[in-house]
Amino acid sequence: MVILWLRFYTNHGQQLELPSYENSYLSEAQRDASDRSFNIIVNDSIHIVGKDGGIITTQNPKPGSKVKENRKIYVTITKFQPDTWQFDDLPALYGNDFEQKRRELSYMEINSNIKGYEYDPGEPNHILEVWYKGEIISSKNIERKDVDIEKGGTLEFVLSEQSGGLTAIPDLRCRQLSELTFYLPSAKLALGEVSGGSNGDFYVVSQDPAYTPSGLIERGSKINVVVQEQKPENCN
Repeated sequence: MVILWLRFYTNHGQQLELPSYENSYLSEAQRDASDRSFNIIVNDSIHIVGKDGGIITTQNPKPGSKVKENRKIYVTITKFQPDTWQFDDLPALYGNDFEQKRRELSYMEINSNIKGYEYDPGEPNHILEVWYKGEIISSKNIERKDVDIEKGGTLEFVLSEQSGGLTAIPDLRCRQLSELTFYLPSAKLALGEVSGGSNGDFYVVSQDPAYTPSGLIERGSKINVVVQEQKPENCN
């Protein structure tokens, strides 16, 4: 009994080397600490995008420190629930250039993904719709300011493009060639092949596709024309 008492007296109060619990799950670290007569106390929690909750990021005292039995170890762990932004705190998205807003959102740890494109007469690659978790939250007629956006989450965007969609086939006969360089772009169309001359004062005598009152053509398409120097008959 004297020998056992001496052995206990000698070991009691001795300093132990503190192991590293950083990057370990809190539950595992607590079991190990308990076996070593340490006590882990959660002092703070932070959200780290891409990391599970309950992982120890820092500890105090530091790993390798000499401590006594029953020492309290204060740790910071990752949050189980991610931090969020209110949609109202995000930069204005609808109607703005996608690339610029993508960069701004990345600083807020929000990912951006292109969901699709729709025809719009304005500038291309501008935001027409914003989607989050399968629901539209921003568009010309919608603004869901009550939505919380998770850090590390992804917003999906529908962007504008100048092609696609249908428009009426214009009647170009009797128009001067010089007019077409202004008229066709305003109609979201383009001038194709020009046969019969290249003078801007020449008149269109026929076109392909041909004009019909109910004819439709895809926006961005080219119209080929045949021109001549004389003004065609029966021009208004």
